[in-house]
Amino acid sequence: MSDPLGIRLDSCAALVTGSARGIGAGIAVRLAALGARLFVADVLEAPARTVVEAIRERGGRADFLALDVADESSWQEAADAVRAAEGALDILVNNAGIYLAKPTAETALGDFQRIVSVNLAGVFLGTKHCLDLLIEGGGRRSGGASIVNLSSAAGLIGSRVAPVYSMTKGGVRLLTKSHALEFARRGIRVNSVHPGLIDTEMGAEALRGRSPEGDREQLERAREAASRGHPIGRLGTASDIAGAVAFLASDAAAFVTGIELPVDGGVTAQ
Repeated sequence: MSDPLGIRLDSCAALVTGSARGIGAGIAVRLAALGARLFVADVLEAPARTVVEAIRERGGRADFLALDVADESSWQEAADAVRAAEGALDILVNNAGIYLAKPTAETALGDFQRIVSVNLAGVFLGTKHCLDLLIEGGGRRSGGASIVNLSSAAGLIGSRVAPVYSMTKGGVRLLTKSHALEFARRGIRVNSVHPGLIDTEMGAEALRGRSPEGDREQLERAREAASRGHPIGRLGTASDIAGAVAFLASDAAAFVTGIELPVDGGVTAQ
């Protein structure tokens, strides 16, 4: 795949969580096209294996990893599998996440705990259990190893319709900065990407949260309003996010750590 920055990820091992579909699948396919050996990690086995086959059909290298990011033992098993296959990890993309559009008064404690376990604890556990692999990977690259955490524009500004989701993504932002400082002398860069509304299944879920009645006409109006709400004038795509992740994962970003990169069509510039 031709890249405008000349980025290549040959000889890199990369693990992308939540990569069975949507943004995660787009990231996995892009990194593989740039030469990385991919671990497509998800709880959704069938669509994840479809992503693996798509990568292989294009000449890439990929394997499926069964992974529940909220389960510590699942992370340990995934890290062991990566070590057995590659011995080290160069790129970790903590992408897996879920969305919740409920007012605070209607949010059950179970809802709160579930979204925290996936969106925030999942990032912590992934970093914790892949740390030794990333230290080893960082030692073999001039730009070091790279962790890219997927946050959200809602991790930079508050959300009236999804307050708890926004809270988890804000937590990802500050965990990223703290880990960037903690691991700066250990050969690991850590950055976060903050998408706006992306044209994926989760994006459609967010639109449904803005149109409670859910009829087709109301959903289309919500989509048009969301497009206009991005100064660029459209919703984002998985490819938009994948390009940003590829840059941060590469040696082109060798002096970049601890940043929050909005890829939001200008939403947070307003």
